[in-house]
Amino acid sequence: MTGIEGKRRIFIVDDEQDLTDSLAAIFLQHGYDVRVASSAEEAVDMISTWAPELALVDVALPGMNGIDLALAIRKAQPNCRLLLISGQQATHDLLAAAAREGNLFEFLAKPVHPLFMLDYVASRLAARPPRKLAD
Repeated sequence: MTGIEGKRRIFIVDDEQDLTDSLAAIFLQHGYDVRVASSAEEAVDMISTWAPELALVDVALPGMNGIDLALAIRKAQPNCRLLLISGQQATHDLLAAAAREGNLFEFLAKPVHPLFMLDYVASRLAARPPRKLAD
Protein backbone atom coordinates (compact mmCIF):
# COMPACT_ATOMS: atom_id res chain seq x y z
CA MET A 1 0.00 0.00 0.00
CA THR A 2 1.19 3.47 -0.72
CA GLY A 3 1.10 6.06 2.04
CA ILE A 4 -0.29 9.53 1.49
CA GLU A 5 2.66 11.89 1.18
CA GLY A 6 2.82 14.51 3.92
CA LYS A 7 0.24 12.89 6.20
CA ARG A 8 1.24 11.33 9.50
CA ARG A 9 0.82 7.55 9.40
CA ILE A 10 -1.02 5.75 12.18
CA PHE A 11 -1.46 1.99 12.41
CA ILE A 12 -4.21 0.62 14.66
CA VAL A 13 -4.18 -3.06 15.62
CA ASP A 14 -7.08 -4.32 17.72
CA ASP A 15 -9.49 -7.24 17.43
CA GLU A 16 -12.40 -5.04 18.57
CA GLN A 17 -13.81 -3.90 15.21
CA ASP A 18 -15.89 -1.08 16.72
CA LEU A 19 -12.80 0.37 18.37
CA THR A 20 -10.61 0.22 15.27
CA ASP A 21 -13.38 1.71 13.12
CA SER A 22 -13.98 4.53 15.61
CA LEU A 23 -10.31 5.39 16.08
CA ALA A 24 -9.66 5.19 12.35
CA ALA A 25 -12.55 7.58 11.64
CA ILE A 26 -11.33 10.04 14.27
CA PHE A 27 -7.73 10.03 13.02
CA LEU A 28 -8.87 10.30 9.39
CA GLN A 29 -11.01 13.34 10.30
CA HIS A 30 -7.92 14.96 11.73
CA GLY A 31 -5.78 14.44 8.64
CA TYR A 32 -3.91 11.24 9.44
CA ASP A 33 -3.19 8.42 7.00
CA VAL A 34 -4.61 5.40 8.85
CA ARG A 35 -4.41 1.65 8.38
CA VAL A 36 -6.04 -0.94 10.61
CA ALA A 37 -5.55 -4.63 11.28
CA SER A 38 -7.73 -6.94 13.37
CA SER A 39 -5.02 -9.49 14.19
CA ALA A 40 -1.31 -9.58 14.83
CA GLU A 41 -0.77 -11.83 11.84
CA GLU A 42 -2.54 -9.36 9.54
CA ALA A 43 -0.49 -6.54 11.05
CA VAL A 44 2.81 -8.36 10.39
CA ASP A 45 1.85 -8.69 6.73
CA MET A 46 0.93 -5.00 6.49
CA ILE A 47 4.12 -3.62 8.06
CA SER A 48 6.20 -5.40 5.45
CA THR A 49 4.75 -3.03 2.82
CA TRP A 50 3.71 0.08 4.80
CA ALA A 51 5.77 2.08 7.29
CA PRO A 52 3.65 3.69 10.01
CA GLU A 53 5.04 6.44 12.18
CA LEU A 54 3.06 5.30 15.20
CA ALA A 55 1.32 2.02 15.95
CA LEU A 56 -1.48 1.63 18.50
CA VAL A 57 -1.41 -2.04 19.46
CA ASP A 58 -3.84 -3.89 21.69
CA VAL A 59 -1.93 -6.15 24.08
CA ALA A 60 -4.69 -8.79 24.31
CA LEU A 61 -4.88 -10.06 20.74
CA PRO A 62 -5.87 -13.60 19.82
CA GLY A 63 -2.96 -15.73 18.63
CA MET A 64 0.19 -13.61 18.82
CA ASN A 65 -0.15 -11.14 21.68
CA GLY A 66 0.38 -7.42 21.25
CA ILE A 67 3.78 -7.40 22.94
CA ASP A 68 5.16 -9.97 20.51
CA LEU A 69 3.60 -7.95 17.69
CA ALA A 70 5.18 -4.74 19.02
CA LEU A 71 8.57 -6.47 19.00
CA ALA A 72 7.97 -7.58 15.40
CA ILE A 73 6.99 -4.02 14.42
CA ARG A 74 10.07 -2.65 16.19
CA LYS A 75 12.26 -5.05 14.21
CA ALA A 76 10.58 -4.42 10.82
CA GLN A 77 10.01 -0.67 11.28
CA PRO A 78 12.55 0.62 13.83
CA ASN A 79 11.42 4.25 13.41
CA CYS A 80 7.81 3.48 14.34
CA ARG A 81 6.64 4.73 17.75
CA LEU A 82 4.72 2.08 19.67
CA LEU A 83 1.80 2.67 22.00
CA LEU A 84 0.26 -0.38 23.63
CA ILE A 85 -3.34 -0.27 24.79
CA SER A 86 -5.54 -2.68 26.72
CA GLY A 87 -8.60 -2.89 28.89
CA GLN A 88 -7.58 -6.13 30.58
CA GLN A 89 -5.83 -6.22 33.95
CA ALA A 90 -3.80 -9.31 33.00
CA THR A 91 -1.84 -7.32 30.43
CA HIS A 92 0.13 -5.66 33.22
CA ASP A 93 1.83 -9.03 33.88
CA LEU A 94 2.78 -9.27 30.20
CA LEU A 95 4.13 -5.72 30.22
CA ALA A 96 6.12 -6.40 33.40
CA ALA A 97 7.61 -9.55 31.88
CA ALA A 98 8.58 -7.61 28.74
CA ALA A 99 10.18 -4.89 30.88
CA ARG A 100 12.25 -7.47 32.76
CA GLU A 101 13.62 -8.53 29.36
CA GLY A 102 14.50 -4.93 28.51
CA ASN A 103 11.48 -4.26 26.28
CA LEU A 104 9.80 -1.10 27.51
CA PHE A 105 6.62 0.23 25.92
CA GLU A 106 4.33 3.19 26.39
CA PHE A 107 0.95 1.99 27.62
CA LEU A 108 -2.56 3.42 27.94
CA ALA A 109 -5.47 1.66 29.64
CA LYS A 110 -8.75 1.42 27.74
CA PRO A 111 -11.10 3.09 27.48
CA VAL A 112 -9.25 6.16 26.25
CA HIS A 113 -11.20 9.30 25.44
CA PRO A 114 -10.81 10.11 21.71
CA LEU A 115 -9.64 13.70 22.32
CA PHE A 116 -7.04 12.48 24.80
CA MET A 117 -5.87 9.88 22.25
CA LEU A 118 -5.57 12.56 19.54
CA ASP A 119 -3.54 14.82 21.83
CA TYR A 120 -1.38 11.94 23.05
CA VAL A 121 -0.56 10.74 19.53
CA ALA A 122 0.08 14.29 18.29
CA SER A 123 2.50 14.91 21.17
CA ARG A 124 4.39 11.69 20.41
CA LEU A 125 4.72 12.60 16.74
CA ALA A 126 5.50 16.30 17.30
CA ALA A 127 9.21 15.69 17.82
CA ARG A 128 9.51 13.89 14.50
CA PRO A 129 9.09 15.55 11.12
CA PRO A 130 6.73 13.72 8.73
CA ARG A 131 8.41 11.36 6.29
CA LYS A 132 8.65 12.95 2.87
CA LEU A 133 8.69 9.79 0.77
CA ALA A 134 5.66 7.54 0.45
CA ASP A 135 6.31 3.85 1.04
